[in-house]
Amino acid sequence: MAKPFRDLVAKMSPEAQKKAEERTREHLLEMEIRDIRKALDMTQIELARKLRVNQAAISKMEHQSDMFISTLRGILSAMGASLKIVSSFPEGEVLINQFEDVRTERIKTEA
Repeated sequence: MAKPFRDLVAKMSPEAQKKAEERTREHLLEMEIRDIRKALDMTQIELARKLRVNQAAISKMEHQSDMFISTLRGILSAMGASLKIVSSFPEGEVLINQFEDVRTERIKTEA
């Protein structure tokens, strides 16, 4: 009979638990759109309805390795996230704000 995962983790040494948590965090930072959608327990059909497209369009988007920033922003927004583009230089990271959503800019100026 299968055991709950938390029972298996409880049997691990504290060092092994810490290492597993770190690896989990790393994997969560590197997810494809499809994996994010599944982690949110959202179907392609549900996402398609939010984006006002058909399910086939979602399937196609999830398999694209190159897409418009506006498309990616729309997909993430429909899943409840925002898009931030960060460039990594040897000296540090820089947030690229050139692609910030125009609607967000309007809200800021109207407030």
